[in-house]
Amino acid sequence: MVKICCIGAGYVGGPTMAVIALKCPSIEVAVVDISVSRITAWNSDQLPIYEPGLDDVVKQCRGKNLFFSTDVEKHVFEADIVFVSVNTPTKTRGLGAGKAADLTYWESAARMIADVSKSDKIVVEKSTVPVKTAEAIEKILTHNSKGINFQILSNPEFLAEGTAIQDLFNPDRVLIGGRETPEGQKAIQALKDVYAHWVPADRILSTNLWSAELSKLAANAFLAQRISSVNAMSALCEATGADVTEVSYAVGKDTRIGPKFLNASVGFGGSCFQKDILNLVYICECNGLPEVAEYWKQVIKINDYQKNRFVNRVVSSMFNTVSNKKVAILGFAFKKDTGDTRETPAIDVCKGLLGDKARLSIYDPQVTEDQIQRDLTMNKFDWDHPLHLQPMSPTTVKQVSVVWDAYEATKEAHGVCILTEWDEFKTLDYQRIYDNMQKPAFIFDGRNIMNVEKLREIGFIVYSIGKPLDAWLKDMPAVA
Repeated sequence: MVKICCIGAGYVGGPTMAVIALKCPSIEVAVVDISVSRITAWNSDQLPIYEPGLDDVVKQCRGKNLFFSTDVEKHVFEADIVFVSVNTPTKTRGLGAGKAADLTYWESAARMIADVSKSDKIVVEKSTVPVKTAEAIEKILTHNSKGINFQILSNPEFLAEGTAIQDLFNPDRVLIGGRETPEGQKAIQALKDVYAHWVPADRILSTNLWSAELSKLAANAFLAQRISSVNAMSALCEATGADVTEVSYAVGKDTRIGPKFLNASVGFGGSCFQKDILNLVYICECNGLPEVAEYWKQVIKINDYQKNRFVNRVVSSMFNTVSNKKVAILGFAFKKDTGDTRETPAIDVCKGLLGDKARLSIYDPQVTEDQIQRDLTMNKFDWDHPLHLQPMSPTTVKQVSVVWDAYEATKEAHGVCILTEWDEFKTLDYQRIYDNMQKPAFIFDGRNIMNVEKLREIGFIVYSIGKPLDAWLKDMPAVA
């Protein structure tokens, strides 16, 4: 029986291994992590991450051929294939701070694999890592190998949160990078055989190691670039009276461009886009390509500009001050159908409003108060380190209250900011919300999900990103 072990029970390791276990009943899959609380959650009815469909998959396999354990060394020792899916945060200090990936967790995983292994193993990079990481890992393993053969593969994940299980069931492509030696090709074949249980052969691509590592960074950079492109257009639309929805629809009708990832919004978030672009920028700089680095930096600059623009629009609309005014924040996760708040635009928007002394009342159906307070008090990039290395009891932000109901959040508020496109926000009773708010009542739709005409009929002053401005807003120019 083939045995697979995955080090790291997070957003990537957990769902990926659960689906492999479901689709390959003849393979024994163990997911290991040093975090006791995380493994306890994976073994309970309340999984540590929210992802539609994940519960069913885990419950079907757990205890049969899918196991979650803190006994990392035992499972690595037994495994034929070891996936490594640990955090690769952006470095906060030292060489490359603010851009380079921190490979501390990766290196300690590699050294541990070398220490405990008594048989040949295939080691698979599953985390997003900078190009050439595989080479470094290979060196650590071979220098500590005690005569054991290790083959390194790169198998980047292309999951989108909120649809991760569907993405795993029916991937656009599975990418496997390996050495161009006979042993390397044999290792690629072994991993192909796992995926071939359910993925059509023409969707399993094999490349060399560096192509696989770079493809992941490139894919995320291209996606983020599309969002920044449409967001840049949204600013021009507001200035000229064009409607960004109409513009992006017209542009997306061109089959060479296509309609996906062309929704203007308050900005992109998530654990990968910014981190991967910063990483790409750093690699370009290290390889003497400053012009290329500068090009990709703009994608992040526009994203930051968009978040600032939104905050400025809120403040300038409300008589240029939100000091001591209650502002409701609907949605904190970086997108709907996930509880993930990593790099969510809501953090910067909330911090911007708090900087102007607003009182915030926040509601998100999937994010806990503890997480929101942690996000608003944490330093940039700290979120990507394991929980036990994060500041323990976050100092709470006094002007922030977290509530469990949109009506409670909006009661007595001067303005409402919609920062996540949760479906339930489309069907709220906005007449009721309007009746319970201070007047004039403002709605700032950071996701363009609202029916603006209806809201204006009720009496709201509405700002939608990239849409023709409300007469009220025209008189209050947004300070760029």
